[in-house]
Amino acid sequence: QVQLVESGGGSVQAGGSLRLSCAASGRTFSSYSMGWFRQALGKEREFVSTISWNGGRTYYADSVKGRFTISRDNAKNTVYLQMNSLKPEDTAVYYCAARSGSYYTREFSEWHYWGQGTQVTVSS
Repeated sequence: QVQLVESGGGSVQAGGSLRLSCAASGRTFSSYSMGWFRQALGKEREFVSTISWNGGRTYYADSVKGRFTISRDNAKNTVYLQMNSLKPEDTAVYYCAARSGSYYTREFSEWHYWGQGTQVTVSS
């Protein structure tokens, strides 16, 4: 079992930056792949980015590639999402997720653990 708590959301203007954090409980954090997904109002949850257990491999949605960076600190049981050059279409609730298998999946149904989400609002 792992519990996830996101933080760092907020409201910014287009072009601004935010850094999301996800703190995980449990002593086996380093064995999990971690990911970020988002869900805009009235839309389905969508893949944003994932990272392998040791941080050596990452995977990004085309819509955020070059603007967002995922990273993790296994000593702190935390995964981050640095979001730069934010756009109004990035507005959504952002969720942290964990799974015990490969990082290389964008299907939210294949992720086992979820945080409660943090709101990101980007105004034009």
